[in-house]
This record gives sequence, structure tokens and C-alpha cells, in this order.
Amino acid sequence: MTGKINSYKDLIVWQQAMDLIVTTYSLTKAWPKEELYGLTSQIRRSATSIPANIAEGYGRDNRGSYQQFLRIAQGSLKEFETHLQIAERIGLATHDQAYHMLLATAGIGKMLRQLIIKLAPK
Repeated sequence: MTGKINSYKDLIVWQQAMDLIVTTYSLTKAWPKEELYGLTSQIRRSATSIPANIAEGYGRDNRGSYQQFLRIAQGSLKEFETHLQIAERIGLATHDQAYHMLLATAGIGKMLRQLIIKLAPK
């Protein structure tokens, strides 16, 4: 994105994390109902936590707090990846579904790391 960032909504990392949620809900909609309060809930919550923490950090008054929320988003991203790999191993997600979603998480993770570095004191 070339332009001034006026809101967390302008951040490509937030936008891609929001896209990940849509994909996650689409994927998990077909999962068995007995997983609703198990893996389905866990993977959905970890996915929604990623952009929520990016947004919350953006709204904080200082860079240190913002960085901390970005680190929490990174943790949620790793949690999401783990749940997705579990889903693949137990047959809820196909290898192809998991692969494409993990490609997306790799890009989100790189952007989060770059943003944390950019916010570091010089």
C-alpha cells in the first residue's frame, strides 16, 4: 500500500488476517457438529484474535504497547497454524486446504515481524 496509514484498516497485514478469518469460517462450516466446541471453536478464536490484536495495538498510545499486541497476534497466528495442522492430521482439513492457508499465515507472519521491527526504537 502506498499512502498514509490512517487506520489499522489500511494495514495490509490486518486486511489479510481478516481474509484468513473468512477462509477459516468457510472451511470449518463443513466440520462435524461434535467439533463445534472443540477444534472448530479453537481455530476460529485464534483466527479472529490475529486482526483483533493488530487493531487493539494500533489504538494504543505508545509503540511499546503496539509492539506487544503485535506479538500477541503472532502468538495467535502460531496457535492457528497448530490447530490447522491438527485438523489436517485428523482428516478435518485436506492437505491442499491446509497448504494454502499456511501459505497465507506465512505471509501474515512476515508482515507482523516487519511491522514489529519498524516500530522498534532506533
